[in-house]
Amino acid sequence: MLISNDFEVAQPVERVWQFFGDIPRVAACLPGAQLTESLGDDKYGGRVAVRMGPVRLQFAGTAEITERDEAGKRIVVHAAGAEERGRGQANMVVTAALTPAGRGTKVAVTQDLQLAGAAAQYGRGMISDVTAVLMRDFSANMAIQIAAAERGETVQAAAGPAGGLAIGVRAALMALRRVFRRFFVPYQATS
Repeated sequence: MLISNDFEVAQPVERVWQFFGDIPRVAACLPGAQLTESLGDDKYGGRVAVRMGPVRLQFAGTAEITERDEAGKRIVVHAAGAEERGRGQANMVVTAALTPAGRGTKVAVTQDLQLAGAAAQYGRGMISDVTAVLMRDFSANMAIQIAAAERGETVQAAAGPAGGLAIGVRAALMALRRVFRRFFVPYQATS
């Protein structure tokens, strides 16, 4: 499943690119992600926990930077993991590309996600909505981290699973808006 999101950061491209070079800080910005070890050669062990309603999925696995294009400001990460209770597997290739956007930076993120097991039972729409919510939180956390680094401060990221009621509600609202636009906006246009 291919999922695309983009967001803007009110920082110059070079500063955002420099931030993307510090993988532990990048991972700390993603709700539910935790790096547990550096395996060397741009490879890391870690966990990702996501809660969608009453279901909590926690994957343990690895993430490896497979491409880092300094000139094009593009990074590719391959992540793979198994659900810790044996309920499934996930493989994902994440590509982030940075481009100037006014005085800031646009970050385009594409995720090629393959799920098996319990996580695969959720529909594409729900997974896309949860991913969009996580990307919004990631971008906000990243902006906070970069601004804090400029001031010489460090900000601790919140540990624990991403999700729970807040992400579920936000994803459900996105789905409702999508349904509303699909069914009611075309009707109004033809009236």
